[in-house]
Amino acid sequence: MTAVTLGIPSVRGVPRRAATPAGRPRPDTPLLVDRYGRVARDLRVSITTACSLRCTYCMPAEGLPLVPRDELMTPGEIGRLVGIGVRDLGIRDIRFTGGEPLMRRDLEQIIGAAREAADEGMAALATGGTSPERVRIAMTSNALGLDKRVDALVAAGLDRVNVSLDTVDRQAFATLTRRDRLDDVLTGIRAALAAGLAPVKINAVLLPETLAGAADLLAWAVEHGCALRFIEEMPLDADGRWTRDDVVSAADLLEVLGQRFTLTPAGREDPSAPAEEWLVDDGPATVGVIASVTRSFCGACDRTRLTAEGTVRSCLFGNEETDLKALLRAGASDEEVGDAWRAAMWAKPRAHGSDAVELAADAFADTRRSMGAIGG
Repeated sequence: MTAVTLGIPSVRGVPRRAATPAGRPRPDTPLLVDRYGRVARDLRVSITTACSLRCTYCMPAEGLPLVPRDELMTPGEIGRLVGIGVRDLGIRDIRFTGGEPLMRRDLEQIIGAAREAADEGMAALATGGTSPERVRIAMTSNALGLDKRVDALVAAGLDRVNVSLDTVDRQAFATLTRRDRLDDVLTGIRAALAAGLAPVKINAVLLPETLAGAADLLAWAVEHGCALRFIEEMPLDADGRWTRDDVVSAADLLEVLGQRFTLTPAGREDPSAPAEEWLVDDGPATVGVIASVTRSFCGACDRTRLTAEGTVRSCLFGNEETDLKALLRAGASDEEVGDAWRAAMWAKPRAHGSDAVELAADAFADTRRSMGAIGG
């Protein structure tokens, strides 16, 4: 078990006291800064807990309890929160997650409301006649049925898509997801590429049962022009069966891939990106590894999350949530909602749900929600 000491980053434009632990006042900044100097600019919005697959590391066979429709955020509420985030809080990237976003029949309306709000927010910030920056709107999906909706989603304002795909072996896929739908997923990926949503990123959770096929998945991704990223499995499974002994590490993966490909370290595309990149056979194709268990990157985390019920969750492993949807429905002003959001993020834990100065790399606070319920 390796102890990890997380560095405290300095924040451009924010007084240094923002980089202090608990007990100090919040700095006078509109940004979503926390007590350790990190600034959240990447918004993840879960819009459902429903999913069309039943991946063993994410959901029980019967699925997760569904959020009643009247408790889900509406497109209008999502659009308003996106507008507050972009205009008032410094949000610059938005990603819709689930569950499976395509399970929402009103997904096109959600994307459209977010795009309109984001564009209006950036236009309000533009000065001197400059063209406003475009906020990127993305989605994480299993791609089932994406081929039937991708054109409408792009027209609504979707810029990019990440697809969850752990194997290109049909039997292994059926066993892992409890559904024989690999061909449909591949059809969805091809549709995303044809619609211009490049680069299409493929997210693959590292599992003992799929490690032997990791090189085949990488070869497929390179052939089809997709950017593959492997992710170490975290203890966010619905059945609570995760153990450290079952984690396939980044080192294990690189050893397997290295038997077939020449991998050259390429670092990270930006300092806050979770994936370390390697050139594949001297490039230009790359493969990324998100070592969320063995190589913690919490010190550079720039994410804030909204659950499908409209609560802010500052950390995947922190159980504290602030209900912004309730404020919206109670008639709160944008300023009041923004202040509540800032307060929630100021209390963000240092790492893995804990404020410990040193934390074992594989130590995580217990969380009452699984990844499928929180949103990836």
